[in-house]
Amino acid sequence: MHLNFRPSRRRTRVAAALAVAALGTLGLLSACGQSPHPSSHAGDITPGPGQSQTAGTAGDGETGNKAGTASSVPAMPHMSMPPSSPDAKAPATGDTVAIKNFTFSPAKLKVTAGTTVTWTNQDTDPHSVTSAGSGGPLHSAALTTHSTYSYTFTKPGTYAYLCTIHPFMTAIVEVT
Repeated sequence: MHLNFRPSRRRTRVAAALAVAALGTLGLLSACGQSPHPSSHAGDITPGPGQSQTAGTAGDGETGNKAGTASSVPAMPHMSMPPSSPDAKAPATGDTVAIKNFTFSPAKLKVTAGTTVTWTNQDTDPHSVTSAGSGGPLHSAALTTHSTYSYTFTKPGTYAYLCTIHPFMTAIVEVT
């Protein structure tokens, strides 16, 4: 009986191809994370061509969390903010409230006694207009898209309300 302990040429070629593929993969993986750009500190972010470093951002040597501060926000030359009013929380006047994008707009409405305010649901989801707390005058049914609810305010005061379906939606009517 004759035993053949020599591997076949085909198995040798397959093993060699697998070895070359494994070495190539290891070579690519070892190159990952390597940057040809010099950096003075690990984790520094450096601006690319046509960009500049803004004070308070990563890579300038400052420490501490300054997220959200004006100094940490990079300039955006092609973007502009709308001019802010002196009192952005001032109540709006009128007699309509839009329910859109899961908010009451305006969130603060100022009316005189005797005014009828109308809420219109402009969302695809249903919403309600319900007095916050117990005993308030606002009690709408669920308003489907384009449905309205109206209420006439006869007494001065501050009327807080919400959507009972989405309680994070809140607003106020100030009656003078």
